[in-house]
Amino acid sequence: MPDDLYQRYQAAHRAHQAHTTTCTRCTDTARCPDGERLYESFARLQDAYLTCQRHQQR
Repeated sequence: MPDDLYQRYQAAHRAHQAHTTTCTRCTDTARCPDGERLYESFARLQDAYLTCQRHQQR
C-alpha cells in the first residue's frame, strides 16, 4: 500500500505543480477552484503517506 500511496501522492504533487505553473489566477496565498481541489488532494495524500511512514518506524 505505501508504494501505491507514494505514487498517488507524487502524482498529485506533479498535477498541482503543473497547474500552478500555467494558471494565472493561482498565487502563493490564493488558489482558483481547480487549484484548490488539486492542492487539497495533494495535501490529503501527503498527510496519509507521512502518517504511514511514522507508523512503520515504530
